[in-house]
Amino acid sequence: MPVDVVNKDLQHERSKCTFNQEEFTLWWVGGQDKLDEKRFTENYYVSQPEFHDTTPLHYASHQEIYEQTVRKATVIFTKVKKLLQEQEKYDAKNYVNFLDSLLGTGVIKEGSPLRLHFVMFIPAIVGQGSAEQQAKWLDKALNCEILGTYAQTELGHGTFLRGLETTATFDETTDEIILNSPTLTAYKWWPGALAQTVNHCIVMAQLYSNGKCHGVHAFMVQVRDEDTHMPLPGLEIGDIGHKMGFKGVNNGYLGFKKYRIPRANMLMRNAQLLRDGTYVKPVSSVLTYGTMVFVRVIIVSGMAHNLAKSATIAVRYSSVRRQSVINPDQPEVQIIDHITQQGKLLPQIAKAIALKLTADNLWQMYQETTSDLNSGKLDRLPELHAIACCLKVVSTSDAASGIEMCRLACGGHGYLSCANFMSFYTVATAASTYEGENTVLLLQTARYLIKMWNHALKGKQLMQTVQYLAEFAGKSTKRLPWSDSIPVIISAFQVITANRLNHANARIEQRKRKGFTPEEATNLTGLELIRVAELHGRGFVLQSAYEMIETACQTASPELTRVLRELCQLVVFDEALKVVGDLMRFTTMSERDLAKLQQKYEASLAAIRPNAVGIVDAFDYPDYVLGSALGAFDGNVYQRLLDDAMRSPLNQEPVNKTFELYLKPLMRAKL
Repeated sequence: MPVDVVNKDLQHERSKCTFNQEEFTLWWVGGQDKLDEKRFTENYYVSQPEFHDTTPLHYASHQEIYEQTVRKATVIFTKVKKLLQEQEKYDAKNYVNFLDSLLGTGVIKEGSPLRLHFVMFIPAIVGQGSAEQQAKWLDKALNCEILGTYAQTELGHGTFLRGLETTATFDETTDEIILNSPTLTAYKWWPGALAQTVNHCIVMAQLYSNGKCHGVHAFMVQVRDEDTHMPLPGLEIGDIGHKMGFKGVNNGYLGFKKYRIPRANMLMRNAQLLRDGTYVKPVSSVLTYGTMVFVRVIIVSGMAHNLAKSATIAVRYSSVRRQSVINPDQPEVQIIDHITQQGKLLPQIAKAIALKLTADNLWQMYQETTSDLNSGKLDRLPELHAIACCLKVVSTSDAASGIEMCRLACGGHGYLSCANFMSFYTVATAASTYEGENTVLLLQTARYLIKMWNHALKGKQLMQTVQYLAEFAGKSTKRLPWSDSIPVIISAFQVITANRLNHANARIEQRKRKGFTPEEATNLTGLELIRVAELHGRGFVLQSAYEMIETACQTASPELTRVLRELCQLVVFDEALKVVGDLMRFTTMSERDLAKLQQKYEASLAAIRPNAVGIVDAFDYPDYVLGSALGAFDGNVYQRLLDDAMRSPLNQEPVNKTFELYLKPLMRAKL
């Protein structure tokens, strides 16, 4: 079937769209300039034959995938330079921005081994390197004269940074730092691109000088020769093996055998190590982890887009696939007409939008906090850290479960690699662990909330994201008057969070009075604390979505306004129905109110259903980015499934060699 012939069911769905899709896309992307840049980047990538695979990479070996992704990632650099020179726009800023946009769009489906060079290595130099160190390394990194990654996680420790075992001991006699892996579990394990791609990395290790340990600090370490790329003496380095996803990222291990680097290679913007071994501590210990906070912020945006891409695939497929009858006198229906299918998919569209708006809100907070840091103001950093932690958890867990729901909604065909749910799911589920394991991050947010609750009890001023706690601290518990309006439901999440926080704090104090240490009491209250932190994050998501959609509706057309408010209503109702027990406990919600909420939820599904395809089309993900036989714009699902199968190496010959080697002898063995 020609690719320019669109499936008639999918075309019919598009004809139902009640809003201007381009208006939606402009709002979703962030304006005409960003949309033009996005489309140009995507079209440019697709137009280059060097970026296309003769055989789909899901048929390739571990080594072949790595080699192909390196080839694509490096070709990008040459192409971008040539393009910008032709446009007379070639300068450092445009070059890096265009590179980063190409490497981060998802067009390299198995993940780019050069992505961390831009996302973590360079930001670490900027955020933690002194002015002199930036002058030494930053231009080289931006020009890719050196390639780097960020080596923190070890075989035995990840999120618990204080437990890292790699040591960095200052040798005053030579003015050098000796890096060592004292145990097997101290080997660095997981850093992307570390295995064979990079020649430098930022290493997190325990700093020792003058017989004292000063905690975890960052060090610039060369790991391979810049000319031969051979590992340097004193290092053990290699690939950690096959993974569920990120197969092109080249995750590696690194062991140090008393490996020496200059003292000047310790990143010293925040803390310093003087020539005599004197340690000058940073103004705030949190400054050491600035790179991780940055990555957590951008993870939320990435999860929103992964979920939106998966919803696009599943909604398009559900509009093409016909199965079962609703009316016995009528033919099989599109599966999206089953309300159970709508209940699986439409909330994922709404959640993707809510997470994307939350990411925009969080990014604004990050920029404001960074600006404050540059001015020497540190008071907002703990708040940013706390909200970034719990939002990283909410976004990754919701994306992982939402993508899996989209896959399940596509039945057996969703299980195929060519459906491409696997690449989105593995990114989401991996992100539940890296840059802070989710449970640990919730506990970090919870510690901040407990601290803020006790501040509120003392009448102290609270930061913006936790100001609502002051309304409940030290006051008698009252159930919130219930209504199913969006502002009241958002307030209900705040009421639930505050009351649960009060209970958790009381439990900690009770346990301390029984003789438990503060740490033991907190550990025993852990289940309550992580729930509080998650609720705090979910309330923030709903508030961000509501406020930003209402802001957009002030200038949007009536048609788009109606759709955006329907989507906001759906995500709020969906979240409310997941905390019914808490709503019954802390608000005046009755069983009758619950039944009404369920009815309004189902009405929201019905309201969004005609625009489902229109909305996912307006996300504006081209086929190449989706990479799915089920989710292509033309809806020619079955032809694309067959085409992909025919590209399997096993289908390139009529008889596989296993017949002569194994099957034929078996059949003639007369067992």
